Amino acid sequence: MDAIFYYMYFTPISTLICQKKAIVFDLFHTLTAPEITAPSGLTTSQILGIEMEIWNRQLTERSIGRLKGVEKDPYLIIEKLARAINPNISNELIIQATEHRLKRFDNALTLIPKETCNVLRALKESGKKLALLSNADVIESKSWNKSPIAHFFDSVIFSCDVGFVKPESEIFEICLHQLCERPQDCAFVGDGGSNELSGAKASGMTSILITGIIEKIWPHKIEKFKPDADFVIRDLAELIQTETNH
Repeated sequence: MDAIFYYMYFTPISTLICQKKAIVFDLFHTLTAPEITAPSGLTTSQILGIEMEIWNRQLTERSIGRLKGVEKDPYLIIEKLARAINPNISNELIIQATEHRLKRFDNALTLIPKETCNVLRALKESGKKLALLSNADVIESKSWNKSPIAHFFDSVIFSCDVGFVKPESEIFEICLHQLCERPQDCAFVGDGGSNELSGAKASGMTSILITGIIEKIWPHKIEKFKPDADFVIRDLAELIQTETNH
């Protein structure tokens, strides 16, 4: 059997992780998500009366200013997003949606899933450097310093703080510079949004797609993300499992 084929498909992911000096994580839909920490809560789009697919497209494809930190006022961010879709949305709904979104992402950052905490702790105890690399605006990142996992990270980069977004090469270069590591010594773990896996691979990192959260939210996207992934895992715990656990 071809040696490369065997390595790619039969070697436990934890073996790869052992060989890396640093692990770089995406944040939302990788380590936590509002859909997980508040699964029955209202969404921003529901409060605004906007179809979720249209709202998500506005968030991910048509609002680069908020992600690059050009727009820093939470209320103005929501107002611009909402009124680009429906110019007649009231100020009252804008305020309500903004305050709700701030709380929703506060929960996502403070009510971190237990598995996430356990895996990050185990990686740190094994001597790995950890980095966070997230496309996020000031609303989504506001409560980071309150997060119970914040202290695990050697490098924390939010796009709104550095003016670059994934998959732009600059944001990966900033991360590698802060870690003081070569890209080949790093692995990137993410849900695949924002073409982050292709960006990680282009930087020289090993790319790992994690599907556990997104298979509950938008499972149809998984096959689209797989071609940019060197490895695919379902749960974070796979990063620290030994060969005997498989």
